[in-house]
Amino acid sequence: MSFHAFGLSMDRDAAKKAAGEEAATLVQDGMCLGLGTGSTAAYALEAIGRRVQAENLDVRGVPTSFGAERRARAHGIPLTTFDEVSTLDLAVDGADEVDDELRLIKGGGGAHSREKVVATQAERFVVLVDPTKPVDTLGERAPVPVEVLPMAITPVRQMLEAQGARPELRMSSEKDGPVVTDQGLWLLDAHFPEGISDPVGLNRILCDRPGVLDHGLFLDEATDLFIGHPDGTVDRFAPERV
Repeated sequence: MSFHAFGLSMDRDAAKKAAGEEAATLVQDGMCLGLGTGSTAAYALEAIGRRVQAENLDVRGVPTSFGAERRARAHGIPLTTFDEVSTLDLAVDGADEVDDELRLIKGGGGAHSREKVVATQAERFVVLVDPTKPVDTLGERAPVPVEVLPMAITPVRQMLEAQGARPELRMSSEKDGPVVTDQGLWLLDAHFPEGISDPVGLNRILCDRPGVLDHGLFLDEATDLFIGHPDGTVDRFAPERV
């Protein structure tokens, strides 16, 4: 599989809508769904809700954030939890970047820790993007969000700097202070000016670091990629997994 990033001058909302509506066509009666967070996933949830109402589909969804939960309820999608279901048939979500091995950076909306739990429990995880999101090297444009215990911010920041990153504490635009996740933790956005040369190694370092709950590298979870375009067309990629 190979694809190339497109220019940034386009109707990105139309592209996101195309990808989201295409994902909604995958939903079947009786499915348990993973419901993503963010602007592209929002189009998918809206389209799924329309199908639930029009076709009287019996589906249940596990939301990846408080925002996704509110959006699902608004669109009439019944919800459940992992206390009630052990696996999901399908999960749909967006991404900040995707490379040609279907490795992702997620977490622009700060929900990556819950998103990774949902993606891991899904039999099929479909990633929805517009044409600006494919990259040759992860980290070219998007930082890697790292969800951190507040007391561990300084040592984790120093660790990231040792890995060649430029970490920034994500600040809230609505209040005078850091962004607080649904888990009550803070976010360090790790910018890699030269891109990430070894995503697997960085994943291992972050997963082993005390004080880090999770991070925005998704290296093995995605099964499908839908790239929506402003004209309403969608390119599908589903590489075989070894």
